[in-house]
Amino acid sequence: MLRTIILLASALALAACGGAGGSRFEYIEKPVEALYNDAADELGKRRFETAVALFDEVERQHPYSAWARKAMLMSAFASYQANDYETSLANLDRFISLHPGNELAPYAFYLRAMCHYEQIRDVGRDQDITRNALEALDAVIARYPGTDYARDAALKRDLTQDHLAGKEMYVGRYYLRNSQHVAAINRFKKVLAEYQQTTQVPEALHRLVEAYVELGVYDEARAAAAVLGHNYPGSRWYEDSYRLLERRNALVSNPVTPVALNPERTDAETAENASEAGDEAAL
Repeated sequence: MLRTIILLASALALAACGGAGGSRFEYIEKPVEALYNDAADELGKRRFETAVALFDEVERQHPYSAWARKAMLMSAFASYQANDYETSLANLDRFISLHPGNELAPYAFYLRAMCHYEQIRDVGRDQDITRNALEALDAVIARYPGTDYARDAALKRDLTQDHLAGKEMYVGRYYLRNSQHVAAINRFKKVLAEYQQTTQVPEALHRLVEAYVELGVYDEARAAAAVLGHNYPGSRWYEDSYRLLERRNALVSNPVTPVALNPERTDAETAENASEAGDEAAL
């Protein structure tokens, strides 16, 4: 009999803690300010899981208050701090959908971009997350130009672009090592076409020289080396290209006039590269 009473009491205690919807807290109504401050205190102590639950409780108990909107965003921030990006993004998307004109919307867009940015993987892996980060950073820059959020997003956008260019170089080098020269050339040309402001460009030009030399297409090799020498004359990549052409006795015949990199591409050039891309084989 005593054992039955103990088990029943335990079940009632668990039910009180769980409540409807599986909440970890017994429902005790509190003034919104007190409840929000409790959540903020937990966040300050880096107890992120408890902070998320308390911020969610603010919204549950006071759904139509200004505090609820702020709590929704703070819940997303606490999840972000806990590296729970999926939960954070879900709350941020909900906030942006419900309150697009709110004064906190710029921060919501920025935090959304950071959730994607923090998940960027190394260049040897799939880069869908990196592309999502780039799209989210672009949204911050386009919507809120001149803000601190936009300025920081622009810096991270440059790093993200460099990362995507690094992926193309990673694949291109793989093709080059395996004597798939046309596929490699297409990857290196993509870096020059789409990621001209990144640190990957000098190496991309040198790898083009290497690929063209291996194919025996010396005019194209000299053209790539000329662009490399004009734009990056002191780089190790230009020195490597020069030595490579020198070894092949390919420096002086039919010299090519050096040209600057041109960020604008014609439709014809784009179409030509698109047709060449069909020669690539999957890794």
